[in-house]
Amino acid sequence: MSIGVFDSGIGGLSVHRALVDRFPQADLLYLADQANAPYGGRPGEEIVDLTRAGCIRLFDAGASLVVLACNTASAIALRRLQQTWLPGYRRETGRALNVLGIIVPTIEAATGQPWAQEIDHRDEQIRKVDVLGVFSTPATAASRVFEIEIDKRKQDLAVFSEPCPDLARMIEQGAGRDELAARIGEHAIALKRRIGRFPDRAVLGCTHYEIVADLFRDALPAGTPLIHQPDATADALERYLAHHPDYVAGETGQRRFLTTGTPGPQNGLVVSFWGSPLVFEAA
Repeated sequence: MSIGVFDSGIGGLSVHRALVDRFPQADLLYLADQANAPYGGRPGEEIVDLTRAGCIRLFDAGASLVVLACNTASAIALRRLQQTWLPGYRRETGRALNVLGIIVPTIEAATGQPWAQEIDHRDEQIRKVDVLGVFSTPATAASRVFEIEIDKRKQDLAVFSEPCPDLARMIEQGAGRDELAARIGEHAIALKRRIGRFPDRAVLGCTHYEIVADLFRDALPAGTPLIHQPDATADALERYLAHHPDYVAGETGQRRFLTTGTPGPQNGLVVSFWGSPLVFEAA
């Protein structure tokens, strides 16, 4: 058995890397749906269908637990799959299977509150409000998942999302760092205009963005804390596995990388981020 990691493209490798570091003995299977990437501009039903197909591919390959290392899939598809598809699929296969996302761990990291802990009363006066900026795909921004769920848990944290059309695609296609820096700088200024100032903290709400996290740091005021989704996801998965021994992560340290797109070596951005050449097999 293994842990599956799913993304529309190469962005989920940032989460995969964090899981490799946290669980060095685990068997990890990565699937990039590059034939359909990116998901951020697709209709909701398409995102649900594509995410379900990716999960099935990983379960068929031996995964017992799939992490959706994609904010768009987590925001749009995860709850639907957990509630309407997964129970029947478990009965059909007779296996202990589950699908987890990365938004819950991110919100826990942003609020410092466990997911189950919601505000049971609201104070009439809030003395100080911190501002959290969220850079994300248009689909994640349109879902307002960060605004809605953080508001349930933390009254003194205001959330402003900045949709970044085409940024995930640029990273996926290996755009040059100067071009990426210019585009990220434009989004940082747009977010500043919306808020009236720069945010106190920021979330890179698309796993592709972690690959160029240094460019986001450069575009924001020095010292602006970034909430890193890969680390938050690794923390959450460690807690989950400790409480759910039915899910076996494997113990041979096997790593496989699959793609629905063109197999072979990945682009230079991936090589630079990963630290060595990375070759994808055909899914």
